[in-house]
Amino acid sequence: MGVLSNISVNRVLLLLVLLTFAAAALPFISYAPNRLVSGEGRQLWDIRPDMAWGLAVACLLLFLLCFVSGKSGNILTLVISQLLVIAALVTAGTTATYLAQTGSTLARTSLGSGFWLGLGFMLLAASDAIRRITCQMLWRWVLHAQLFVMPIVLLLSGTFNDLSLLKEYANRQDVFNDALAQHLTILFGTVIPALFLGVPLGVWCSFSDSRQGPVFAVLNIIQTIPSVALFGLLIAPLAGLVKHFPWLSSLGVAGTGLTPALIALVLYALLPLVRGVVAGLNQVPQDVLQSARAMGMSARQRFISVQLPLALPVFLRSLRVVMIQTVGMAVIAALIGAGGFGALVFQGLLSSAVDLVLLGVIPVVVLAVLIDALFDLGLALLKGTNND
Repeated sequence: MGVLSNISVNRVLLLLVLLTFAAAALPFISYAPNRLVSGEGRQLWDIRPDMAWGLAVACLLLFLLCFVSGKSGNILTLVISQLLVIAALVTAGTTATYLAQTGSTLARTSLGSGFWLGLGFMLLAASDAIRRITCQMLWRWVLHAQLFVMPIVLLLSGTFNDLSLLKEYANRQDVFNDALAQHLTILFGTVIPALFLGVPLGVWCSFSDSRQGPVFAVLNIIQTIPSVALFGLLIAPLAGLVKHFPWLSSLGVAGTGLTPALIALVLYALLPLVRGVVAGLNQVPQDVLQSARAMGMSARQRFISVQLPLALPVFLRSLRVVMIQTVGMAVIAALIGAGGFGALVFQGLLSSAVDLVLLGVIPVVVLAVLIDALFDLGLALLKGTNND
């Protein structure tokens, strides 16, 4: 009993391995003779028995690594889980190519639930291993970034061209590009005005606790309103405004479309931005401010040279939340004609086209992950600069 009690178990990895085993029982791909017919799910061992055995061996190795402590065990976990991700991607791409060559040209090969779940679990296992390998933010960012190098190489090399998702993209490339441009327009059209409003408001609130109560009460009320409801509430006032002032329509103002979407998203962005500014400025140690005052710095110099640099990490974390939140909520804005990837998502839902839904969902996820990664890199560089 004493020996067993000393064994260290990586519970996170153990759970992910067990879930991966369960995901292997689900369809790895879905094959349909054409776009209009529902696909037939096929398990991994039906299409690639060799890969199924390889998955079993790799999962067994990961299971054993659950009981291996130390950096070496985590490095092996990272290597094996990353190899499994690459193997799953290659298997899906080559299987789609084989089925396209042997079947009808109208046939569609989609990625199944087993693929998506297994891929997600292995990426989580790799991410958990990275966090255990090093505590340095910059090295964590580099190790996370390299996870996506090989998938991007496979994508650019054409390995996935016969998957139905890539065929959908090829058929709708112009629509996809327009949706990307519109989604980025919504993102920056929200964040820039929110910064101009939220940062001064946060600074103003940070100088007096009595100001924070009413401001946060109003912003909290706005935050609790469902997004669809807020979009709807803005339609009638804006339509009436354009009716009384027709020249506003020449500026792009309308009851539906981009205008109410941007107004609603800016209102949603204010609470985290203002709270981040207030929290960042208030967490500056008083002894630091007193030292700056003793050095003869004026209130303005203390604010610019001391408070703002020390508050920047907290503010950047709030800005990251705002940008990721906006990327996701911009999808809902398509309901009032704002466009973006949400238009693809809802069009796919209405026509029961799963690939079209994924064509809108996956770029949103990628965009959110990319924004999060860039902020992580910025915070890591900022932390390294401050340490130096």
